[in-house]
Amino acid sequence: MPTPSDVKFGRCRSYLWPICTSELIKFLPLLLILFLLCLNYGLLKALKDALVITAPKSGAKAIPFIKVYVVLPSALLVTYLFTKLFNRYSQERVFYIMIGSFLLFFLLFTFVLYPLRDLIHPKATADRLEAVLPSGFSGLICLFRNWSYTLFYVLAELWGTAIMSVLFWGFLNAITSIAEAKRYYGILNAGANLSGILSGSLTLFLSTKSFDFLPFFVGDQWGQSLCLTTSILVGLGLLTMVTFRWYHKRVLKSENRGQKIWEEKRNPVKLGIRKNFSYLRKSKYLICTAVIVVAFNLALSMIEIVWKDQIQEFYPDPSDFRAYMGKVLMAIGWISSFFGFFSTFLIRRLNWTLNALITPAILLATGILFFGFIFLKEHPLALSFAAILGFTPTALAVFLGSTQNVLSRICKYTIFDTTKEIALIPLNPESKLKGKAAIDGVACRLGKSGSSLLHSLLIALFGSISVSTPYVALLLLGVVLSWIGTAKSLGRQFNLLVSKNEKLTIQEKREKELSEKKPLVESF
Repeated sequence: MPTPSDVKFGRCRSYLWPICTSELIKFLPLLLILFLLCLNYGLLKALKDALVITAPKSGAKAIPFIKVYVVLPSALLVTYLFTKLFNRYSQERVFYIMIGSFLLFFLLFTFVLYPLRDLIHPKATADRLEAVLPSGFSGLICLFRNWSYTLFYVLAELWGTAIMSVLFWGFLNAITSIAEAKRYYGILNAGANLSGILSGSLTLFLSTKSFDFLPFFVGDQWGQSLCLTTSILVGLGLLTMVTFRWYHKRVLKSENRGQKIWEEKRNPVKLGIRKNFSYLRKSKYLICTAVIVVAFNLALSMIEIVWKDQIQEFYPDPSDFRAYMGKVLMAIGWISSFFGFFSTFLIRRLNWTLNALITPAILLATGILFFGFIFLKEHPLALSFAAILGFTPTALAVFLGSTQNVLSRICKYTIFDTTKEIALIPLNPESKLKGKAAIDGVACRLGKSGSSLLHSLLIALFGSISVSTPYVALLLLGVVLSWIGTAKSLGRQFNLLVSKNEKLTIQEKREKELSEKKPLVESF
């Protein structure tokens, strides 16, 4: 009887559903778990921005400071906790501990910290600090003024990295073969995109409806919406844990995979931050791959802060702000779901370099439109253009920023992530594993933290996001142009390796030997 990897699917099914009937018991629960985790993350993304940006005397200026001074240290702390937990408990138990801890905090925030916000937030002290410190420190003071909101933002942000990236994808990679991954991961990503549609719809519904029939929730509409959202988050989280438990008992136990996962986790590829940098330095190829990842995260985050500042100006009410973010999530979910099939065609038809240039080209074009209109929105031509389209200048700026954000994220979920993974294929197995660990460990963190650090420095220097926006635009232009040049360089190296059927080996002990025997590797 042929194994699933030996089955030849029809042309249509190979694109849409390359899953054998015998694999459904293994695949469908994984799809459900990822869908639930992404659904929670979508709800949290809209909620955390609405809480922080529309908080009293706050705004989008607080986000860069939160990411630099709170999210980054918290991520390092969570990484340390992961190490300790994995050394002591099984992977399954760590999954329950981490998700349970997050859910307990969200309950604590909603039913204890938020109702007591007027008592626990140091408003008077924050006002005194604002009176004596320069205006550039107002974003930093926001972290202190609304510290419970800051804490919620951090935990919501870490849900994406700690729960989804580390726990779920780490578990998935441990139980999935390469042949299965090639067939599973595309459908799993499509399921993740579809979750954005539902999370956006739920966010919009919860932000625009009144829930007076729930007397045991906080009295005001925003408070009731927050309580109901948290209840949904907890319910989805519990369902995720129940499904995960069932999967271990019914699927992994029958495949005898539980012990294997436990043994594999004892000797993972561990590269600390310093070792990550050291490993990347050994290869021009890896450096180029890391640069395009850093550039994407830098560029997207730099525009996103300015865009959210425009949204806050147009939607100062937290319910309205959150409802709008729900619409953005829905747009990303719908379009990325449909574009996913077209992106498969592009990946197959175009060479690596052309695919890699699609994302920076779209980000550059939409970024120019967004910043260009912000700079000229008081110009008579810009006012006339907005009036013809039926927008106010601020509404059109918000729309252009939303278009930029939607298209950029669609490119990431369909084209960018795929080309990044394909770029690692010419590495030999060990170098591929270590290279991915180094890039994911350094590049993503550098991009997000670097953008927030730049924004926080500009806000501290110029006092506000609006005043610093021209400098953000110039930095964005430099980042994207560098990204394009690096993508072209990496494309040449990739094509050379593929044409010669080479496997790039990055190994410290053999570095001298490889440089003598393989000039191709030396050039990297």
